[in-house]
Amino acid sequence: MGSEVGAQAARARALAVLRIRGRALAVALLPAAAAVILVAGGTSDHLVGPGWDAARAVVSAVALVVLLAAGIIALVVARARPAVSPTVPIAEDAAPDLYRLVRDLAERLDVPAPSAIALTPDCDSWLEDRTHPAHGPPAREERDELAGAAGGRHRRTAAPVLVIGSPFLWWMRVGELRAVLAPVVAGTGPSAHPDIAAARRFVRGLDAAVATAADRGRCPAFRPACAGIGWVARLLLRSCRQHAAEMERGVAAAAAERAQAVDYGVRIVAQEQVGLAYAGWDRLLTRVALPAWRMGRWPARLDAGVVAALTELSRRDRLAEGFASRLGERPACDLLEEPGTVDEAASLLAARLFHGGPAECGPDWAPVDWSEYPEEVVDRKWRTDAARLHRVLDALGVRRAPDPTVHDPNGPTLTRVLDHLTAPDRDDPEPSDAGATAASPAATSDADTDAKPPSRDPATLDAEAEAEVEADTDADTDADLHPDEDTPRAPRTAALAARLSAELAREDAAAPPAPAPGASPSGQAGPDALWDVDALPLFPLQPPRTERELLTDHVTAMVCCAAMDTAGAQPGLDWLDGPTLLVGGERATDLAPRVLSLVEDGDPDPLRAWLSDLGIRPEKPVRLV
Repeated sequence: MGSEVGAQAARARALAVLRIRGRALAVALLPAAAAVILVAGGTSDHLVGPGWDAARAVVSAVALVVLLAAGIIALVVARARPAVSPTVPIAEDAAPDLYRLVRDLAERLDVPAPSAIALTPDCDSWLEDRTHPAHGPPAREERDELAGAAGGRHRRTAAPVLVIGSPFLWWMRVGELRAVLAPVVAGTGPSAHPDIAAARRFVRGLDAAVATAADRGRCPAFRPACAGIGWVARLLLRSCRQHAAEMERGVAAAAAERAQAVDYGVRIVAQEQVGLAYAGWDRLLTRVALPAWRMGRWPARLDAGVVAALTELSRRDRLAEGFASRLGERPACDLLEEPGTVDEAASLLAARLFHGGPAECGPDWAPVDWSEYPEEVVDRKWRTDAARLHRVLDALGVRRAPDPTVHDPNGPTLTRVLDHLTAPDRDDPEPSDAGATAASPAATSDADTDAKPPSRDPATLDAEAEAEVEADTDADTDADLHPDEDTPRAPRTAALAARLSAELAREDAAAPPAPAPGASPSGQAGPDALWDVDALPLFPLQPPRTERELLTDHVTAMVCCAAMDTAGAQPGLDWLDGPTLLVGGERATDLAPRVLSLVEDGDPDPLRAWLSDLGIRPEKPVRLV
């Protein structure tokens, strides 16, 4: 270990953790020591008599129980499987240039090279210790892949694994990736110190023991024993929590200090790309990938989509104009032999982590290419939502066409939705009765005039449409701060939103569960066996949609279906906003505020004016799924 201040502080904290382990061992051995003293005193005729005999028997029995309990706890701590991050392993023959880059970087930093490289579908990089027997075949000995022939002797890999965020490989250039990885790779130096490694193993073992004891299905017949093991492990974790945290801070400080001599100027610029990649990755997952996952499709080129999304951002945002010029340099994904295959594996893992999808492809879980996204995802999503909306209207007893003069009165039309959301509410206690006895628009035009709020100026709606793209996050935050606004105001609208939410919940409950992961062809447990697949999704992207959001999405889908079937509009993909409607080849960015005016205020005039301007006929039936 080097002479960095952080490294010395990390070693001091590691020794503090080990002292806590030593104190716990001393407490476990204390009754045994007392029993040895009493037995020795009896054999030497110093501690004799009925009282001492009783004390020897009691203390010896207590010592045996404590030793047995301590042995069981120590065995659980040593054998419990520590948590491991879900990653995509990258073999050296699949990325020789990437391994060579990391090996050269470790040599420049004068630290041990990582044992292997893996990718994670996230914008982060770290070192992960996977030397526990549960993380690999126990009987197999392997050579350090990065150390190569210099390692010499065969041993179980002791150096940590380098985990790299897959978006970095596609968005960053080779020099930027090297600069970003320098402080991460430098962390292998302090990690190799015996005291720090022992302290980390002890903390990871305690954490794994707590998880093992909390798993009731793993030891149903020994729940009292599991509860005791968990209590002791949590007590020890609380005792060494602060020391372990300070130890990790010291290791990070030492790694950062050592890495200052390597590409320091480039790293300052590369950190800007880290933040930009994170923003683009988050936007791509929540706006583009999530709708596809909900439709049973997973984009197979998510990392390539990050480049497209950030390029689109640089085109729209003048602050990002300089980032597009970087695309002429060599991307870091060129360090992989087959970038497409790696991107597909990382994309499937992202779908599992963020959505909880199956581990393998199937008829209801298939990959989709970006060129097929508008037809396979956007069109199907809109038509599925529109079909669900009309099924709920049928369940509420809403007639197919209040106006008998329209063409094909039995077909699903946008007019049916507009009339139901704008018709005045009756005093009937049941929403279905109100929907079944709703009068035609011609018969209720006077009442509509009195009941509807005043229409808003079209210029104001255009301004709102421009602000909608910029303020989506603020709107979501405001909705969380004001939960009363999550429910539509009108009773008829609220009833429709509630039925939509219930229908969607029933569909989700009826969906078949993801198949359990199986063993690999070699007979060893697959990668999924190293982490809890029952907890999927591990990182949900968004909270459940509110009833108002569900209704707004379904009404928007119905409007888009009418636009596609009657006005020649096309489904499209916007890299920053996800599914979008293309009218004349241009994005329809002014639709959202008009739909909100209908859903929240019951005012259809802005939406009807928009439909009329684009030649969309709401009275014509649309094609549903």
